[in-house]
Amino acid sequence: QVQLVESGGGLVQAGGSLRLSCAASGRTFSSYPMGWLRQAPGKEREFVAALSGSGDSTYYTTSVKGRFTISRDNAKNTVYLQMNSLKPEDTAVYYCAADRSFRALTDYSRGSYLNYWGQGTQVTVSS
Repeated sequence: QVQLVESGGGLVQAGGSLRLSCAASGRTFSSYPMGWLRQAPGKEREFVAALSGSGDSTYYTTSVKGRFTISRDNAKNTVYLQMNSLKPEDTAVYYCAADRSFRALTDYSRGSYLNYWGQGTQVTVSS
């Protein structure tokens, strides 16, 4: 049974911070690029951040650059998303995902296929 489980979401005021965690189980994901995607109310799911299997390469969507940091601890089979300076427009359900292709994550769009998904965790940023 392969599973990705997100945690750490919640309600935070604008300017605040949250750290999301994605705990993987059922297999080791150290060789998989992993990332975070989000879906805001009334909008399509969009790419947020991704990193390589080793964690030494990262990529972010423009709107979160300088505010969000993706990292991973392969010993714990866990990926993180540190979110600082949160804005109301960051409000969304955040999903953890993994795929053998880094580009599949960074180029995600409607209709794309990714190998693994978590169930999502809600992040709400109040103004």
